[in-house]
Amino acid sequence: MKNDEQVIGVLREKNYQFRTLEKIHVQLEESLDGMNKRKALSPKEELEKKTFQKEKLAAKDTMEKMIRHFVATGESDFKIG
Repeated sequence: MKNDEQVIGVLREKNYQFRTLEKIHVQLEESLDGMNKRKALSPKEELEKKTFQKEKLAAKDTMEKMIRHFVATGESDFKIG
């Protein structure tokens, strides 16, 4: 059985949706890091931060589903959702 890094490597290489979700996840993480470094956020920025957190979690959840699907089936070229 492959370890997580091997599975992620295969999906990163062969699955466009996984690569896209991974990029989105990283971009959202960077945005959130920038927001977290600020002392105060406006109400609009607080709402945006919450939205980014939800989107980041959704991307991570979908990537985890894709990892589980790949481990269970061996299929690497598929879409979730």
